[in-house]
Amino acid sequence: MEIFDVGIVANDGLAKHARARTFEDLLVWQKARFLAKRTYEITRIGAFLHDFGLASQTQRAAVSVMANIAEGFDRRGAGEFAHFLSYAKGSCSELRSNLFVSLDCGYISQGEFAEIHGLADELSRMIQSLMTAVKKSQRQK
Repeated sequence: MEIFDVGIVANDGLAKHARARTFEDLLVWQKARFLAKRTYEITRIGAFLHDFGLASQTQRAAVSVMANIAEGFDRRGAGEFAHFLSYAKGSCSELRSNLFVSLDCGYISQGEFAEIHGLADELSRMIQSLMTAVKKSQRQK
């Protein structure tokens, strides 16, 4: 497995630029994990309890983000990592889209929408940046 030079969070909680040896080292994966946690928290209460389909799809989209980052990292190389990052970015978009339905149906508040949508949007930009860096590293070899 290649070791990618990316942003990670150190034990002291501070973000830094370093070599990630595992997907758990990746700041982008750590943020995806937090996004999945918050998504589960909001989809397990209130009106969401009565719409199993949307709750389940929203949860699966959030989990898919972190799962694709992890799976891509542990694949054979930069090309596959970039490919899986693309899937993760798509899952972020799916999650953001589901949040609009959730808001429109009154399942979440405007504040919850803003929080989770903002997290997903930030994560999508981070994934894009990582994807660009991974593709660039692949071209330089």
